[in-house]
Amino acid sequence: MDKLLYVAMTGAKETLRAQAANNHNLANVSTTGFRADLNAFQSRAVTGAGYASRVYATDATTGWDNTTGAMLTTGGDLDVAVQGTGFIAVQGSDGKEAYTRAGDLHVDPSGLLMNGAGHVVLGDNGPVSLPPHSSISVAADGTVSIVPLGQPANTTSTVARIKLVNPPTETVVRGDDGLFHLKNGTNAPADAAVKVASGVLESSNVNAANAMVNMIELARNFEMQVKAIKSAEETGASSTKLLQSN
Repeated sequence: MDKLLYVAMTGAKETLRAQAANNHNLANVSTTGFRADLNAFQSRAVTGAGYASRVYATDATTGWDNTTGAMLTTGGDLDVAVQGTGFIAVQGSDGKEAYTRAGDLHVDPSGLLMNGAGHVVLGDNGPVSLPPHSSISVAADGTVSIVPLGQPANTTSTVARIKLVNPPTETVVRGDDGLFHLKNGTNAPADAAVKVASGVLESSNVNAANAMVNMIELARNFEMQVKAIKSAEETGASSTKLLQSN
């Protein structure tokens, strides 16, 4: 009975963890450039006295889905999407270099180039800072060009180049801040082969329908585990009555 209760309890606990991860994905179905978390259940033997006759499930994050989201044409001058594999370098909240697929860029009042999440975009020589301008464009290689304020439309000036990187997937991990980092804590080198498309944004790669189906399935699993806990409780109560009657 004790093993049944333990297995049911851990099953309910791990199902809640899986539900939390699935809900996180579902909440980011509209987040630009979001990569879905991947989770999987693993079986573990219940250790202790007696025969190894029970196993329980544990939920663990197995990484993130590296498939590319849909490309949405916006026509925005500062909307960019990485083509194929690769990342845009940004400055994390800790001041260190990090990477993202979110290319919804804008210029803040101080002239810094930032993405929609408020992260400063990095260039080859640090944060990208832009002088006053009347128009701006981003080339396929990440080069940022402007028409300086007060200058004719045919007067363009290259002010920076967005740092684009493409480290091996197995060397990249997602942090608690939602940004990607190299596992060894170093910075990835710029990769000239990475290209971006201007006037386009990459959508989240979360499949909303699959996430909803998974949410329903996990809810049913949790309900089944709770019923098992109640069955263990009822079995224990019945056993106690039998012992008392003897």
